[in-house]
Amino acid sequence: MSPPPDASSPSHATIQPPDPASQPTKRYASQVRDEQARRTRRAIVTAAHDLFLAQGYAATTIDGIAEAAHVSRRTVFNSVGGKAALLKLAWDWAVVGDDEPIALADRPAVKAIVAEPDPRKALMLWVQTANEIAARTAPLGEVLTAAADIDPAAAELLAEASSNRLRGAAGFIRYLASLDGLAADMTEQCAAELCWALTDGHLYRLLVAQRGWSTADFNRRLYNSLAAALLPA
Repeated sequence: MSPPPDASSPSHATIQPPDPASQPTKRYASQVRDEQARRTRRAIVTAAHDLFLAQGYAATTIDGIAEAAHVSRRTVFNSVGGKAALLKLAWDWAVVGDDEPIALADRPAVKAIVAEPDPRKALMLWVQTANEIAARTAPLGEVLTAAADIDPAAAELLAEASSNRLRGAAGFIRYLASLDGLAADMTEQCAAELCWALTDGHLYRLLVAQRGWSTADFNRRLYNSLAAALLPA
């Protein structure tokens, strides 16, 4: 008869159940690492965003971003990527307003629009939301437009941003049409394209940033223009 297995042997150790007390510690350590990585990425993207605005896309370097974020060049690439990736993430965060992993369609402002049964109130909410996004993205939009002339990846991002805005406008117009909120002579495609054009950040920059309109005035006048064009008399 063979002797009982030695408790210190590998074969015996493999049949021991895991220590439940060690699991919360591992989860906590993982959460700490994730939060540290998120803070590092936030610092890098913020530094890139600020440098893009201050000196333009072409003049901004990875070394400059690393120095501003107080990290190494390698950390910039490992955490986010190159300049085009940094510009994309800075743009995405500007669109939604933060770095939370929540899609724009799932944000409270958009949910409030599609929960509003009155076409006029829904249009006002949509105009306000579109202009809040324009206010956040307008400065970076100039950088993106200039970058598109020299970087194919930036040009692709600019086209994607325009396509996303058109898709968002089309989604809103479909909802407006479901409320019988479109004028009889207005097609959904025409209405979506009109909304897409008038909520371009360039118009916001012209009237608010350059001509000094208040945000409230811009919202009101844009709403009045769209209401006259889109809504039933």
